Amino acid sequence: IVVTALSFVLSIVVGGLLIGVTDTPTRKAARYFFASPGTTFSKAWDAISRAYIALFEGSIFDPHISSHASVWQALNPLSDTLLNATPLILAGLAVGRAFRAGLFNIGVQGQLIMGVIFAGYVGLAWHLPVGVHLAVALVAGTLGGAIWAGIAGWLKSRTGAHEVITTIMLNYVAYYLLGYLLSENGFKRSGSNQAISRIVDSNARLPTLFPAPLRVHAGLIVALVAAGIVSWLLTRSRVGFQLRAVGANQNAARTAGMSVGRNYIVALVISGALAGLAGCSQILGTNTSITQDIDAGIGFTGITVALLGRANPGAT
Repeated sequence: IVVTALSFVLSIVVGGLLIGVTDTPTRKAARYFFASPGTTFSKAWDAISRAYIALFEGSIFDPHISSHASVWQALNPLSDTLLNATPLILAGLAVGRAFRAGLFNIGVQGQLIMGVIFAGYVGLAWHLPVGVHLAVALVAGTLGGAIWAGIAGWLKSRTGAHEVITTIMLNYVAYYLLGYLLSENGFKRSGSNQAISRIVDSNARLPTLFPAPLRVHAGLIVALVAAGIVSWLLTRSRVGFQLRAVGANQNAARTAGMSVGRNYIVALVISGALAGLAGCSQILGTNTSITQDIDAGIGFTGITVALLGRANPGAT
């Protein structure tokens, strides 16, 4: 707890120093620092405080709404923060799950894209009742990510191919597969000259949690439930124990009778399933259509999230 708290404090301090150093009025005042040091510090404080106030108001609460606006509008920044956090939680869980088994899954981007493709296709091409359509789309997206990561796991298990190389290569395959599908009739939006898919059916959309204009949706609940399941899997299940054992020392795990290759596959399949759920959050919640940049760099940002959370589901 102390290390985490100090990390936040130090990041704020270092960020403030960088803001002050790069602020033009502060640099000008620093030219006559010894004549009037207070001016330099005053200018620096103004720049730093404005930046952090803007950060708070842009991500948590906006007090500058009109008197006629509702409280929901003041909370819109927090809603957008949670909206952006949802796929990052799932991507961080995906990377962290692989970390615990001694694997470095760089392929969350590709697995997320496959989740988008599977969930998006079910959402735009099928017509099912309310509730059923969303459930099937979520399962499809999860399956898409799991299959894509499972390929890397199978290659690791059978041939020893390093997961960093195979997952990076599979990222490109998924990216260009999506580009191909967005140019094909049946997937591409008819009458459009842009690479964009048809609109996902409203029955397959993740419902919003609060009244408009707040956009945070039920994907946040899915992400929190997934974090709880992963935590239980790691600490309370036989599968989680074996995955942790393999990650800690594969030779000792093998001597104890555990199948290292099988556990590699299981770890990456679970990791890919979580990445697929992140893709579901993108296409069934945040966006209504699939585009080439729908991954939004979430797959790689998820690596940072997992590292900051030390691959712990709760911290993630």
